[in-house]
Amino acid sequence: MPRIDSHPAGNFCWFELGTTDQNAAKSFYASLFGWAANDSPMGPGHEGLYTIFSIDDRACASAYTITPEMSQRGVPPHWLLYISTPSADDTARRARELGGNVVLEPFDVMDFGRMAVIRDPAGAVFGIWEGKSVKGTGTTGEPGTFCWGELSTSDVRGAQDFYSSLFGWKIAPAQANESYLHIANGAARTGGMVASRCEPNARPHWSSYFLVADCDASAGRAKDLGASILYGPETIENVGRMAFLADPQGAVFAIFQLPR
Repeated sequence: MPRIDSHPAGNFCWFELGTTDQNAAKSFYASLFGWAANDSPMGPGHEGLYTIFSIDDRACASAYTITPEMSQRGVPPHWLLYISTPSADDTARRARELGGNVVLEPFDVMDFGRMAVIRDPAGAVFGIWEGKSVKGTGTTGEPGTFCWGELSTSDVRGAQDFYSSLFGWKIAPAQANESYLHIANGAARTGGMVASRCEPNARPHWSSYFLVADCDASAGRAKDLGASILYGPETIENVGRMAFLADPQGAVFAIFQLPR
């Protein structure tokens, strides 16, 4: 199992589920991906528990229960991607200069790290993480681990400008499909941008893809567990097979199978 001990600046580094039923979510993802769950107190001044999901004792994702205040503001169940940064404060400041909105100003998460939540100029929300004692997820390349981040946006050109300026990403059309843009952080291709995917009328948003051994079997298993299949499974020639799902509480994510 490939281990991750640190995340380069600009890489996706943490994947967090906000849900309305934390126990049900733990059961769902354990059954779908084989994730183990470990609960800890949220920390001083916060109620509830924070769940760290893991594969073979290496962190791969997390979950918490959406607060009543968040629900009143219309925050639905969702997956939030975090992007690694050497300075949460500098990145938040730069995002604001580029036309983004800092939804949550930078703050310390005990001694684990420092974070902020940002909305890009078109409205897609993401987190930034300045790792200290916790750098981010600890495993990759195995079923159940994150494998791709994808931005669905109403302003692809604006997104290119914003994210390349903020993180130094190289964003260019895919060779097989010029309407799809690949994101490269340094030499590593980490994600993509597209005008729309399975929800043409949805607000701009980031999607998390998780690796599976068999897309059709995993989609079927998710449906049996109470999830909805929003799109697919569909084969992308020379790329792989994918599907978009909504878990039983409504949080949307994607699964991806490498080509055989």
